[in-house]
Amino acid sequence: MDERAEERLRARLIADAGRLGFSGVRITRADAIPAAKGRLDHFLAEGRHGTMAWMADTADRRGAPLTLWPAARSVVMLAMNYAPESDPLAILDQPAHGAISVYARHRDYHDVIKGKLKEMASRLAAASGADVKVFVDTAPVMEKPLAEAAGLGWQGKHTNLVSRELGSWLFLGSIFTSAELTPDAAESDHCGSCRACLDVCPTDAFPAPYQLDARRCISYLTIEHAGPIPHEFRKAIGNRIYGCDDCLAVCPWNKFAKVAREQKLQARADLDAPPLARLLALDDGAFRQLFSGSPIKRIGRTRFMRNVLIAAGNSNDASLVEPCRALLDDAEPLVRGAAVWALGELLDHRSLSALEATVEELDPSVRSEWAAALG
Repeated sequence: MDERAEERLRARLIADAGRLGFSGVRITRADAIPAAKGRLDHFLAEGRHGTMAWMADTADRRGAPLTLWPAARSVVMLAMNYAPESDPLAILDQPAHGAISVYARHRDYHDVIKGKLKEMASRLAAASGADVKVFVDTAPVMEKPLAEAAGLGWQGKHTNLVSRELGSWLFLGSIFTSAELTPDAAESDHCGSCRACLDVCPTDAFPAPYQLDARRCISYLTIEHAGPIPHEFRKAIGNRIYGCDDCLAVCPWNKFAKVAREQKLQARADLDAPPLARLLALDDGAFRQLFSGSPIKRIGRTRFMRNVLIAAGNSNDASLVEPCRALLDDAEPLVRGAAVWALGELLDHRSLSALEATVEELDPSVRSEWAAALG
């Protein structure tokens, strides 16, 4: 491709990205992240992926984009801003309401971005004659190292991408192409001596700067982890019922983000601070209806109710005792066990012991919750 043709192609990519609501677009080579595989292997060897076995299963493809698609020569990386309009941590001072991660208050970003990427990729293929493939998060692609190599930002000490122009609130997507495109310059690290994201973490999920132990991360515990939440983290979770934004929200670079309103995604107002009492009453049908089109729907009612019950136990709100007690009869042991813990936090020992005497519970995991609560 000659220089003038590539200039026209780049101009089209930038125009298409802006028209479709992307906040940034950069290009890197498909072989631009040789160190990523080693970092991934260390993460996996330390067991920091927890129960996310799919990360180990796809490690070879995830660590080297050319293993995923050998024909790829360039990667077009795109960022979409989803910055909140107000302080996302203010909800933590309302313990009777659930704190939902900012990204999950929008329509599922996989659906939002993938369609836009396909449109851009189709136009890129038509203009260049090259082959293209699009990827959004669920594919074994390490978007953050690629975005750093492309110059969209850098991976901060919290391991998320940070941009001097867009802050920390970024959805990422990629277009792999067989076209040989001139890469943009990589972005350098601008974290300096700042430790805000490390120090704010409620569960100490960062063993060192630029390293994450997912097993201690509230986002992992409330979204990816399928079983009971370990007791050591339950109080620290507070009222976070889906994900955690603390490390993103305190990043100082957020204050420099200036994004046109038309480029911002619109969040659902009803998910800003939903009352726990309302959420505790959700049956499966109501759960599916409330979270239709939301990423929250993917974890299912059982896991979500576990999260809500942990938040209820941390609320110090006596009005939630009855909704929690009602869930002692839930069909799912995971929900019943979380209800026991919540009631153990909300009731005095005598009241809890009297309640336990009225319950016929045979599941060993739930019985262990009763033993711990009454112990």
